[in-house]
Amino acid sequence: MPVYVAVDLGPESGRVLTGEFDGERLVVREANRFANRPVRVLDGLYWDVLGLLTQARGGIALAASRGRLTSVGVTAWGGDFALLDRAGRLLANPRHHLDPYTSGLAGLVSWQDHYELTGVRPGPGTTACQLLAHAGSPLLDAADHLAMMPDLFTLWLSGEMLAERTIASTSQLLDARTGRWADSLVTRLGLPRHLFAHRLAEPGTVAGPLREGGDGSGGGVRSSRNGKGPGATVVVAVAGHDAASAAAALPVSSGSVGYISCGPRSLAGLELDAPVTSRAARLAGFTNEGGVMGTVHFTRALNGLTLLQECRRAWGVRASYADLVAEASTAPAFGPLIDPGHPWFLEPGNIPARIAAYCRSTGQAPPEGRAQTVRCVLESLACSYRWALEQAEFLSDRRVEAVHLVGGGAASAALCGLVADFAGRPVLAGPVEATAVGNLLVQAMADGRLGSLTELREVVRRSFRPRPFPPAARREPYEIAYSRYRRLIGIDGFWNDTRPGTRPDDGHRARPARHAASAPSAAPATPAAPTTSAAPAVPVTSTTSVGLAGDRVTAGADEEVEVGAPVGLHHMVDVEAFPAP
Repeated sequence: MPVYVAVDLGPESGRVLTGEFDGERLVVREANRFANRPVRVLDGLYWDVLGLLTQARGGIALAASRGRLTSVGVTAWGGDFALLDRAGRLLANPRHHLDPYTSGLAGLVSWQDHYELTGVRPGPGTTACQLLAHAGSPLLDAADHLAMMPDLFTLWLSGEMLAERTIASTSQLLDARTGRWADSLVTRLGLPRHLFAHRLAEPGTVAGPLREGGDGSGGGVRSSRNGKGPGATVVVAVAGHDAASAAAALPVSSGSVGYISCGPRSLAGLELDAPVTSRAARLAGFTNEGGVMGTVHFTRALNGLTLLQECRRAWGVRASYADLVAEASTAPAFGPLIDPGHPWFLEPGNIPARIAAYCRSTGQAPPEGRAQTVRCVLESLACSYRWALEQAEFLSDRRVEAVHLVGGGAASAALCGLVADFAGRPVLAGPVEATAVGNLLVQAMADGRLGSLTELREVVRRSFRPRPFPPAARREPYEIAYSRYRRLIGIDGFWNDTRPGTRPDDGHRARPARHAASAPSAAPATPAAPTTSAAPAVPVTSTTSVGLAGDRVTAGADEEVEVGAPVGLHHMVDVEAFPAP
């Protein structure tokens, strides 16, 4: 029976998992888990890549000690990269995307032109913005290759340099429609074109045999020089972007797919067959990234279970997350709500105190005790997921009848039930280990055991039967609570002036409700009630456009203005309230 190995480098931890595939079902087991924390050195925040390589090799060796391995694949998050010399040697430790050293596009290209070409919304963590911050440095001059993080580990394990397409799609330098490097954009940004000369590979491409020592000890892995001999273990370029691997493991059959990938952070949106690059999509915060077999993932980044992690840390309790959620089920429904995307909730800290302060600032009674606080978090997350899915449907002119929820959140029946209730449509939960499952089954495709994405997903359905959560039959309480959420974060009336079923284009003008409270970008150590400031009473006109706070959006025919300090991941703001100087 073939055994595949998935190395998953997540934002807080790395894991090595094995998958045994008998042709019908996949059985997944964890072989090793280790911390993945950035390291601060003098002026910056860096990946601990050599430590991670050692841990990954140790996990592969442990898996190999239990039997012969067929292949290995690596996933990680997008944006970050390593610079290598002509011999493929690391020039410096890769910088971490949380390091604020990055640069903007600095007027080199219109944000909308860039978005229409790459489908990726501008942001400081993208590869393009990180590279621009290196402009003029000796490091960039000395570099001969750029390797996204999964590609770097594929190189170290196999000795072969390539660029896997799904992770490349996060770079903001790949053409979203052709799936090739956007050479004209690279030139306009003044970046060295030779950094992107290596071949682009589709998910499932065999990079080469696992090199001697690739497992840390050599025990159990027998590798021929060409990767084709008896007992050879090969390295496969899977869907290197962890979100793409997770989406590949959606247990669906056909049609438009709505999904939520729920972990410490969340993604919500649709799987499509073509990118959506309208101005409205960019201003709403959506990105288009590549998936397996040419699919496109049209999603928004949202907050997630890190809110509960930080609550648990602040409380200093040993209760499990399951225990906290069970407590929350005893609290009254439809209590206070928060905006999970507000800056107060995006950084580590005393989240319970920040929730109480946010509630007071918005005229709500703060939750009392742990149970009500957790209930507030879960109901607020469910509302934010519904809003993102409704936006995605509107922008893509698609409608999905059910939503797939994968990742760690799929293990919580309470959260899945609330998502179904607030969304008003069925939720199918699982698999929990979606990223690893997608990684392992793409290796099965490379091994010739599966021939298509449809077959891959059928294996997921058989192996990890999704749990159904039908929505509550009585809709009124949930609709009232959701309306309260929309008013709370300033989106009531969003796109209501557009005819149902029409798709917004670059000329569309929305009329969002103003956000009444714009809190500071970081909460004080002991939060007091935040200062609120009402938006100026400026009339909405036909030239009003909308954007995410912190975006640059059109205020007139050609003029763009900066929309103040960020007030949250969702907030739509009235540009007329922020006239150009």
